[in-house]
Amino acid sequence: MKDIARELGVSVATVSRALNDSPRISPDQRERIQAYAREHHFTPNALAESLRKSRVAPMKIIGVIVPQITHYYFSTILSGIEKEASLHGYSIIVAQSEERYEQEVRICQLLLKQRVCGVIVSQAKDTMHYDHFQHLLDAGLPLVFYDRICTGVNTSRVVVDDYQGAFTAVSHLIATGCRRIAFYGSDMHLEISKNRYNGYRDALLQAGLRPDESLRLECDNRAMAEELTPELLLRDDRPDAVFAVNDDTAIGVLYTAKRLGLHVPDDLSICGFTNGERAIACDPMLTTVEQRGHRVGEEAVRILLDHVEGRVPMDKVERKVVKTRLIIRETTKEAT
Repeated sequence: MKDIARELGVSVATVSRALNDSPRISPDQRERIQAYAREHHFTPNALAESLRKSRVAPMKIIGVIVPQITHYYFSTILSGIEKEASLHGYSIIVAQSEERYEQEVRICQLLLKQRVCGVIVSQAKDTMHYDHFQHLLDAGLPLVFYDRICTGVNTSRVVVDDYQGAFTAVSHLIATGCRRIAFYGSDMHLEISKNRYNGYRDALLQAGLRPDESLRLECDNRAMAEELTPELLLRDDRPDAVFAVNDDTAIGVLYTAKRLGLHVPDDLSICGFTNGERAIACDPMLTTVEQRGHRVGEEAVRILLDHVEGRVPMDKVERKVVKTRLIIRETTKEAT
């Protein structure tokens, strides 16, 4: 705009008014400036405009922190966030923590400097301190957690029904005749791990089965599953089923079992938790718990915007639980 003002011998303010169709300047002057801008392919700087307006109103940009974008579940949540935000005229800035606390802290600092209007976040696996999240709240930024919630900060959240999803899945395994069911889970400081383990345990107890701690493994990815599963399956008292915290882990168990000469599901039943695209790409296709990531993302945006736009006070905590659904495929037997 300074270049246009200099070339046409007018003030920058006059150029700004002309480009914004202000009635405060004459139609002839407005058309003259707009014609020059078109001729020289002038495009307004969106970031500069947002920063200017943010002096009196928050930017319509939402910060989103994702542990791993390559994870199917997180990518579907991100898709839901972007879609819902766009419907309400908001854009998003996405950053990946890569499951590292230090990276997560840096992202929070960056988003605060970028003057986003709020933040939607799933915490990293190794996050044990929460000052960076509290700092966002203290700065007046609404904060909504999804999937992995932070119990150290009292703020709004959207989660799937992890407990019921696990309970239903393990109950299905029991109904098909399985009795020694292994649990593959994440670190137990994560709420989703606690909730899924509790669902697993309670399903066993309700069926009169005693949980065996030797069948409980901290394992939440395919590489770890392929490393740890052989020892488990070569035991004399090996499990007859595995319930895994996510599909990647379940698929690691599946391919390890096949390499060891076991038949799935006759020798070993397997159930995952996600219902990603890999669940139908493996052989046999995976029985799993569907998490409905798009819905999680949409709900997170709705809650955040209720805070941002003043419909819900900042200090009122909103909680949304998205129901899961068991998808029965070929890695489990028919119920007896």
